[in-house]
Amino acid sequence: MGIFDIFRRAPTKRNISVDPPNAANRLQMVTTYGDVFYAWDGKVYRSDIVRACIRPAAQAVGKMVGKHLRRDADGLKINPQANLGFLLKYPNPNMSAQQFQEKMAYQLLLNNNAFALIERDPSGKPVALYPIPCTGAEKIMVHGEVAIRFQYRNGKQAVYWYSDIIHLRRDFCDDEFFGSTNIDTLTELMECVGTIDQGIVKAIKNSNAIRWLLKFTSSMRPEDIKRNTKEFVDNYLSYESDSFGAAGVDAKVDAKQIEPKDYVPNAAITDKLIGRIYAYFNVSDAIVQSKYTEDEWNAYYESQIEPIAIQLGQVMTYRMFTRKEIAYGNEIIYESSNLQCASMSTKLQLVQFLDRGIMNPNEIRAVLNLPPIPGGDVYVRRLDTAPIEGGETDEA
Repeated sequence: MGIFDIFRRAPTKRNISVDPPNAANRLQMVTTYGDVFYAWDGKVYRSDIVRACIRPAAQAVGKMVGKHLRRDADGLKINPQANLGFLLKYPNPNMSAQQFQEKMAYQLLLNNNAFALIERDPSGKPVALYPIPCTGAEKIMVHGEVAIRFQYRNGKQAVYWYSDIIHLRRDFCDDEFFGSTNIDTLTELMECVGTIDQGIVKAIKNSNAIRWLLKFTSSMRPEDIKRNTKEFVDNYLSYESDSFGAAGVDAKVDAKQIEPKDYVPNAAITDKLIGRIYAYFNVSDAIVQSKYTEDEWNAYYESQIEPIAIQLGQVMTYRMFTRKEIAYGNEIIYESSNLQCASMSTKLQLVQFLDRGIMNPNEIRAVLNLPPIPGGDVYVRRLDTAPIEGGETDEA
């Protein structure tokens, strides 16, 4: 049973019967127009520069932890429903939450759109989440409701209700439904990168070009020319030669050294081009090479990771709960410990948060990469930091 068969088994509110897509529209595979989104053909992912740019964000999103929160009259409850808490840890039988979130992040960063299908039981409760590996998506209206027609790499198609789709978007500007594509912006940059790579390959091949030209003054047979040339190479150009880099020839031959041209692209131009790609993905060289400081990671987290975490939590909340359940304080959030990248001095200062009730012992131990301890989930507070009744202090 393939993944597409799993998708088809997902129950829907009614059978979706729509007209086939317009073949003329399907010819423009790398464009975004109207209510149609086309993913890139995937070749950009082969670039080491692009993959290095998106990997830090995707891995950071994969490390986020999803939680179901319920705020009601009894206070705050974390993961009050066992089945939903299990779904946030294991979205489907084939992948963990880390793998699911990382795959969604890769799709989002490459295409500015990411889709996942919610499989529901007969009562409408979500039981599984599957990323949709589509090459194209088209918004259609069926019986007055929004549906999405997906195109897969094997040529097959499927239509699902938009209410059963987790849809993440970036650069949500031009189109009213889909995020703007990266294709138009990255195509020229990737062509320049390809040109530079080809120049480097040619330079390497050129390093094996002819370095010496032997001009014999007398007529010789071809086999004699080859034999004399080989003797010259063996005597003066071989590493095992005893001539110590000096060559002596008689009047019968004129030896001339040829300096090969350097076809390696200018380093400054290469760095500037790579910097433009880094800037497009909001990443720095320090982030790509994992040599960032505490402040550099905090800036990257707030600009790249946190917006994805907020959007994912809000979309999941709206798709997993009814309006009534949301009104009763149910929501899903994705959080990650940004302190994992903090310096040791910063981590040691967290002890000040312990006796003020901001963090419990196990939370601090998690930042220090230590296992939890029994009773460590209890918050403690110093006696001189008790809550103030009525928000005002007693007058002396």
